[in-house]
Amino acid sequence: MTIQWFPGHMAKAKRQVQEKLKLVDFVMELVDARVPVSSQNPMLQDTLGQKDKLVLLMKKDLADEELTNQWLEHFKKQDTSCLAVNVNDPQDLKQVLKEARELGEKKLERLKKKGVRPRPIRAMILGIPNVGKSTLINQLVKKKIAKTGDRPGVTTAQQWIKLKKDFELLDTPGILWPKFEDEEVGYKLAAIGTIKDHLLPIDDVALFVLKFFKEHYPERLVERYGFDLNESDYVSWFDTIGKKRGCLSGGGMVDYDKTSDIILRDLRTGKLGNITLDHP
Repeated sequence: MTIQWFPGHMAKAKRQVQEKLKLVDFVMELVDARVPVSSQNPMLQDTLGQKDKLVLLMKKDLADEELTNQWLEHFKKQDTSCLAVNVNDPQDLKQVLKEARELGEKKLERLKKKGVRPRPIRAMILGIPNVGKSTLINQLVKKKIAKTGDRPGVTTAQQWIKLKKDFELLDTPGILWPKFEDEEVGYKLAAIGTIKDHLLPIDDVALFVLKFFKEHYPERLVERYGFDLNESDYVSWFDTIGKKRGCLSGGGMVDYDKTSDIILRDLRTGKLGNITLDHP
């Protein structure tokens, strides 16, 4: 199955990225630490070409720390600057600014040798929807400039933001690619809330999560839901959760949509523990 969708505003956002890329010194690409590759937009990789890049693994506080460290090594082996970030950790924010400034100053030094007059460092901040771009900007600027929300598609237009006297950021809307050729990528992004819940059947996404946890984090299922891991009938797993959490409709039948919603909420809020869906 190929998951296909491409809202018009995202096509427009991609064109704007292409137009403005020449104005910036480097790109800050934000990905979700729980899905570092699945949340990298392959369409943007082609657009960025050889542009210097700083990859930020966002929401590291929700990700599996051991796997996050493996992903950091993976990116560094590709000669890509990379940091794992919790936007509520001041030390992480300082490190982001330090790394970004070093990248920007290298570019300005090259321009200076060509006779270009000094100017502020300019960076473009890119990422898929709901990866934390606006929250990061507000924390770096130390005031609410960019709109934030726990749903995809909050930022809808580009805007220049003065980070410091000598540092400017170009914020961009989250951009997804036209279709997910690999349906597993679609399910992973749906599971963490990157794409809107109505784009895939919610019970299919919840079933994907349960199967993934059974393979990679089985003890979490036992701890949270009291599952018998030898039980292979997934319907009975939904029944167990639904009855335990009161997701019942008329006649005492389990409401599978409500049950699925609980599973996804538990995943997204960290109640199933720190997890990473992409493995190096």
